[in-house]
Amino acid sequence: MTKGCHWLGYLAVMEFIENMEVLDLLNTYPEGAKKKLLELRTLVINTAEKLNVPKLLETTKWGEASYVAKGGSTIRMDWKSKTPGKCYLFFICSTQLVSTFRFVFDDQLKFEGDRAIVLDLNETLPSKELTKCIEAALTYQKVKKQHLLGF
Repeated sequence: MTKGCHWLGYLAVMEFIENMEVLDLLNTYPEGAKKKLLELRTLVINTAEKLNVPKLLETTKWGEASYVAKGGSTIRMDWKSKTPGKCYLFFICSTQLVSTFRFVFDDQLKFEGDRAIVLDLNETLPSKELTKCIEAALTYQKVKKQHLLGF
């Protein structure tokens, strides 16, 4: 399902290309994981809208919910049965994203290698910090040469 781009005066509203396969996938997870991943999904979409990203594509990559914006770096999210109390926000490991997030948010977020932010299902989503991370990923081509990605 596609939500189109609309013009309100001079303000363009983001085109969000929703993928029912992603929603079906999220519905297969246990309730706590599904709830947290839907919160993350909303945070990604709202952040893209706030940044005036022209188009956000929702898809699946490697069997995980994924979000792609032109000029950005893919964001994926998932829950794994071998770590049932956690969910993950994944970033491409060859970027500077997670290493920068670790430097900036070492005390506020948990990480796995250079590829993921680890979130506890029983804790409140650290929305402020995650929003900054999502912003950096959605605008990666623009910020990748800036010191600390512009943080």
